Amino acid sequence: MLDFTQKKYSELLKSLKERDYRFITFEAYCNKKNGLGPDEKYVVLRHDVDMKAENSYAIAKIEQSFGINASYYFRIVKQSNKPEIIKAIAAFGHEIGYHYEDMTVCEGQTEKAIAHFEQWLSYFRQFYPVRTICMHGSPTSRFDGRDLWKKYDYHDYGIIGEPYFDVDFSNCFYLTDTGRRWDGFAVSVRDKIPKYQDVWSSKGWTYHGTDDIIKAVEKNEFPKQLMMTTHPQRWTDGIFSWGVELAMQSAKNVVKKRMIRKKD
Repeated sequence: MLDFTQKKYSELLKSLKERDYRFITFEAYCNKKNGLGPDEKYVVLRHDVDMKAENSYAIAKIEQSFGINASYYFRIVKQSNKPEIIKAIAAFGHEIGYHYEDMTVCEGQTEKAIAHFEQWLSYFRQFYPVRTICMHGSPTSRFDGRDLWKKYDYHDYGIIGEPYFDVDFSNCFYLTDTGRRWDGFAVSVRDKIPKYQDVWSSKGWTYHGTDDIIKAVEKNEFPKQLMMTTHPQRWTDGIFSWGVELAMQSAKNVVKKRMIRKKD
């Protein structure tokens, strides 16, 4: 069976549920992280809605059928920012957050960027009382969105969490489908946790395809506590759109590898 289909995503959720993993939103993690036990099995489930918001709706509907709530981070671009879809996903009981890229939009000008952040945070709060945010990697941009918080404090805006600052990755494995694979560290510009990557690899926590994850879960060889991030535009059952996404991501990976080599 093809990977990165919505059917395969359903299989992944089913395998985790059957092994008693509890799914929580990032907002719930921030509210309860001090009370989460060291042996408790949980998945902080996060989705970055970079484009094709319709795919996110389909994923959200699948999760609802499993009784799962997740966190959905929307960008301001029209491919992501579709009010009716945001409303529908919020109505399913999922968390809505702001996938911010204000430093890129404002070309590194921090005063303009914070004003831009305030404007769009207020906008997304029309749909949900947004309490968590997550930076958009913007791999082709020379600006890192997280640099905005070197001058400002997102807590001043009623925000309780940003994954790259507020997750204890020494106790929480990070799994992301960046690069349309689960081991795409070499093709990820910003969506990775370099500090812990070697530690996780030494434990055998490296997975290429979704079936590799499912097998590890079924053998009870999967980490007990993790944040799992997907980009729903990658997950589709339509054979044509699946092929287009594969071709586009393959091309992007080549470009990102070159960018990373230049930085090194």
